[in-house]
Amino acid sequence: MSARKRLAAGWPAAALIAAGTASVFAVQAASDPPTKLPPKLKVLTLGLIAKNQANPVFQAARVGAEEAAREWSSKLGIDVRIDWRTPVEEDPQKQAEFLEQLVLKGVRGIAVSCSDANTLTDAINRATARGVAVMCFDSDAKESQRFCYHGTDDVECGRQVMREVAQLLGPEGGTVAILGGSPNAPNLQRRVRGAQEEAARHPAIKVKDVYYHKETPQDGAAKIEQVQLANPDIKGWAMIGGWPLFTDVLLKWPPGKVKIVAVDALPQQLPYVEKGVAQVLLAQNCYNWGHRSVDLLVERIAFGRNPATVVDYAPLIRVTNENVAEFGRNWEKWLPK
Repeated sequence: MSARKRLAAGWPAAALIAAGTASVFAVQAASDPPTKLPPKLKVLTLGLIAKNQANPVFQAARVGAEEAAREWSSKLGIDVRIDWRTPVEEDPQKQAEFLEQLVLKGVRGIAVSCSDANTLTDAINRATARGVAVMCFDSDAKESQRFCYHGTDDVECGRQVMREVAQLLGPEGGTVAILGGSPNAPNLQRRVRGAQEEAARHPAIKVKDVYYHKETPQDGAAKIEQVQLANPDIKGWAMIGGWPLFTDVLLKWPPGKVKIVAVDALPQQLPYVEKGVAQVLLAQNCYNWGHRSVDLLVERIAFGRNPATVVDYAPLIRVTNENVAEFGRNWEKWLPK
């Protein structure tokens, strides 16, 4: 059964991944019409702009994009290439400059994860005005002229994080802190809003505050250590990003004393679940951010086809002690060799 048929039949995303599917939105080449590409075109270059180079979620997205490019090279009979232009550290102005550079280079499509939608919107609009297909993944610029967004439903993601925390705390509830990452990232702010909205539905949950920090593992770990020390009444952390769990700092915490639910399930995070320090991780299929982005760009550029919806949401995968080992095997494929 194809990935598309499995998805239509209601297979969960985790089952699709376990089945070895490269992309749950795999393209069926047999039904493709003749392309709209110039007959003499030998190279189709696509730009990929992530938020930063260090975060493994974006490394996985790059691997997914490059795998999709190889698949399309075989299908189309031309060389499909990925031009990776990503700041070493988060810098929306640098992202905008990279986008401009890619347009000047003559790429036909660009996928970008926006660190700051306001900064990127004008650059995206200038690119589309010059005929470049631009889409967003992971973090959207919804007021721009991008043709689609692929990634997480961020508001629902925040709600799910808080629901998991509330369930872990039980009827007695308690004080919960929200770890918010950058206050300028639009996707993260939507997750924070979702977490706050969900908390309001649970009378036994009291939100201490939202704590922002620079999106690095060290800054995230330092922030949560500082806040927990100053507020020992905090019984749960709703992490709308898993930054502190990319370090081993919190592995010293007594398992289960403070409940932790975090977004993403990267290799560095999995030991927290294995040791019981974190109870639930909500994994984004970040490999598919890249793979799906390339599929969408090539579909539009080569065949003139657009996705069924402008917003192309991907489900989260719930990782607990029961399935952490199975899920972890995905990273053998998802990380750069």
